[in-house]
Amino acid sequence: MADDASSSSSYAGNLGDNSINQDELIMKQQREIEKEISESIPLVGDLEPLSSLEQEYTEDPVYLLKVKDLFSKYKYIRRTRPDGNCFFRAFSYAYLEYLLTDKTEYEKFYEIAKTSKDTLVALGFSQFTVEDFYETFMEVLQRVGEESGGTLEALEAARAELHDKFNKQGHSDYIVVYLRLITSGQLQTQQEFYQNFIEGSRTVTEFCRQEVEPMYKESDHIHIIALSNALNVGVRVKYMDRGEGSQVIAHDFPEGKTPLVHLLYRPGHYDILYT
Repeated sequence: MADDASSSSSYAGNLGDNSINQDELIMKQQREIEKEISESIPLVGDLEPLSSLEQEYTEDPVYLLKVKDLFSKYKYIRRTRPDGNCFFRAFSYAYLEYLLTDKTEYEKFYEIAKTSKDTLVALGFSQFTVEDFYETFMEVLQRVGEESGGTLEALEAARAELHDKFNKQGHSDYIVVYLRLITSGQLQTQQEFYQNFIEGSRTVTEFCRQEVEPMYKESDHIHIIALSNALNVGVRVKYMDRGEGSQVIAHDFPEGKTPLVHLLYRPGHYDILYT
């Protein structure tokens, strides 16, 4: 009987193990499916008429009303891959695209970008870590500067080149990483101010290590406030959710700054809007 009990106990244990393994397998498969779906979407998509949003919400009256509100201010949308990096990718693409049309803004921003590596190193970031990301970012920025303010034909070619770069994982992800580092640097430079936005007992530095610097971590208000302040770039985010009313609420960062970048936020995701 003792042997039987032992055997039964062993068998129950195996069942438990199988159950755990099965759960892990299901979760792994789910992550792989999500990754496959995500990777089938371009890092940055083509320009689409805003009416393409309506097709997503044909049976959702709440969102349809809000799409109609967007129509009063915007004509086009450019989608980004929903991989947790969408804010940084959408922001950098939209701003660099804008700089192609404004040489004065480009020159002002170039000076900010040029000194950003030294600022990060002075804050304690490893020069070796920062260097590659900085160089890629500056390479793309300088190419934008070469084409900024050119003829209409040159502008179209420059836009196509920028689009191509942003859809190459190497260039695109390096730009995202560098903007994450700049955001982290800004948060740590003004810790007393930003601590108010962090829930729980985490310090600003802990928050940066866990939620800002790693790739694929989603962005919130605090990321947008920090990045827009660090680069002195105006951003308008239109928040489309299930809140009351038919209007899509807009928030401008930093407050009072003319927005040069327009983003659409739907829960967990950012895309680019065009007037």
